[in-house]
Amino acid sequence: MIRVAPEFPIASSEITPEPVFQDRRHFLAKMGLATVGLALSACSDAKETPKAEAAAADGAAKSGLATLEVSKKTEMAGGEKLCSYEDITQYNNYYEFGTDKSDPASYASTLKIRPWTVTVEGECDAPGVLGIDDLIKPQQLEERVYRMRCVEAWSVVVPWIGFSLADLIKRFKPNSKAKFVQFFTLADPVQMPMIKRRVLEYPYREALRIDEAMHPLAFMVVGLYGRVLPNQNGAPLRLITPWKYGFKGVKSIVRIRFTETQPETTWNQLGPDEYGFYANVNPAVDHPRWSQASERRLGELFRRSTLPFNGYPEVASLYAGMDLRKNY
Repeated sequence: MIRVAPEFPIASSEITPEPVFQDRRHFLAKMGLATVGLALSACSDAKETPKAEAAAADGAAKSGLATLEVSKKTEMAGGEKLCSYEDITQYNNYYEFGTDKSDPASYASTLKIRPWTVTVEGECDAPGVLGIDDLIKPQQLEERVYRMRCVEAWSVVVPWIGFSLADLIKRFKPNSKAKFVQFFTLADPVQMPMIKRRVLEYPYREALRIDEAMHPLAFMVVGLYGRVLPNQNGAPLRLITPWKYGFKGVKSIVRIRFTETQPETTWNQLGPDEYGFYANVNPAVDHPRWSQASERRLGELFRRSTLPFNGYPEVASLYAGMDLRKNY
């Protein structure tokens, strides 16, 4: 096993452990890849009143990040209350900045999101290299409230700001050979110090079937809570597919590639028996080391039942005829 000396000042002993995430931690240790810590966020518990809603969003106003204009707002989480800005931005996974839940918020300030380019390549008729502002400018920004369910069995409800992935894909004119679309996160050890520890195989990679990517729910995100996306949440551009486990939501995207065959993805390559290519939220198919039947919503005391496809049954037709126990 590779043991890595602590580099960051936040001690794991200061953080409340969570059994499920411990299991994932043990998985990484077992793979000889990392020693990791974990965090349990203090959680907001209010949305029933306008005052409570304002409190939940208060952190966004204090962030100092620029506000974003949106053309429309759509509530797509069944009316469930939003998690607080603090929870959403202080408790997440972004291993390029550390493996404790609080590490991304503590260390992602080293990420420089301008200038930023996205390379589009592979099986398409309009490849190219676009500056991030040129990529975003033609899109009509909207706010969508989505649930997000982590494979570690915690979840959040987030008011994301972004645009349709399908609209973006159409600009690049994928050809008839484009059966999948793959996304790559920036991998710069100068800006992302944890890359040097090789916790994962970098660059981080994720992919979708092309019909999944074209589904109306697939969303490219540039902000949350009315403001520009914080670095720790995947600035300047990330993917959200709300019916899939959160690790499919590749952050800080620098490359998009259309392929004819199913590409490799980071977690699936690392642990194919534990992390499937599809990664659809499915309470009937447990992770090999923990149940996926329920989840802990940040801001709530008690666990709640997990819903098939995370409560988005409109995607079920994408998988008609598939054995979802084999294609997890």
